Amino acid sequence: MVPKFLHSIACAAFLAAGLASSAALSAAPSVDSGTCGEETPCELENGEYFIHLPQTLPQIRKSGEPLGAIFYLHGHRGKALNAVRNKSFQRMADELGVAFVAVQGVDGTWSFPTAPRNLRDEAVFFDAVLEDLSGRFGVDRNRTLLSGFSSGGFMTWYLACADSGRFAGYAPIAGAFWEPLPHDCPTEPPYLFHVHGTADTVVPLEGRWLGGGKWKQGDVSQSFDVWRRQSGLSGTAPQTETDGNLKCERWQPVTGILELCLHDGGHSVQAGWIRRAWEHLAEMKGWS
Repeated sequence: MVPKFLHSIACAAFLAAGLASSAALSAAPSVDSGTCGEETPCELENGEYFIHLPQTLPQIRKSGEPLGAIFYLHGHRGKALNAVRNKSFQRMADELGVAFVAVQGVDGTWSFPTAPRNLRDEAVFFDAVLEDLSGRFGVDRNRTLLSGFSSGGFMTWYLACADSGRFAGYAPIAGAFWEPLPHDCPTEPPYLFHVHGTADTVVPLEGRWLGGGKWKQGDVSQSFDVWRRQSGLSGTAPQTETDGNLKCERWQPVTGILELCLHDGGHSVQAGWIRRAWEHLAEMKGWS
């Protein structure tokens, strides 16, 4: 998957302080952003991210509550800057009292295992981002949700497969595994909340061929089968519910959750779907 990581010289002091004690950060986190935040990127050796901090941050700090974060991965050729500028995403973060972190893909792309190009070791890079956020902003690594749309959804699935514990939960939208699908994943099932449109023609539920038949997006149901099979849930009936415009099916492994929610629209993303995933995850994890 992708990069190696070294902080910029300007961030090194902050990282060193963050590494001293994750427990201390949780108890009395500090925000020392240096020169990045909002529309100014936080730069690492192999990439960058943007962060919007909630308006309620002073109250969160005063209460001693951990600072959680929702991560968002853009679609193909997308820009993280556009995501951090999105007023719906900002409002979601402000109302939930969490940081909103928009990560930039190399040349607007993500290097998951079956991607056409491998430009960065994404697993290593995301570990670097998490560490930087902990040291620089006091983000609690145990209170994180990774969401991604379209190509960012593909990346979200592969990061969940590689290490489901890297983030507390995952909320991919309109993107799953590619062919050939992994036979299994090396870690326990994730807390995964997937949203997809039944009228999506860009990333159809059944997937589609790209590049003149060189690559194929995977079938969403078959992607879920990887986890269901691994969890001994193949052939079991899911719990069902309707939540607004979403019709959801949920499987309950011993640990984690596997949820597929469908809407009748096309290739789209809504902040409300990501917020719903955060709220369900918070309830399951017992976060205040």
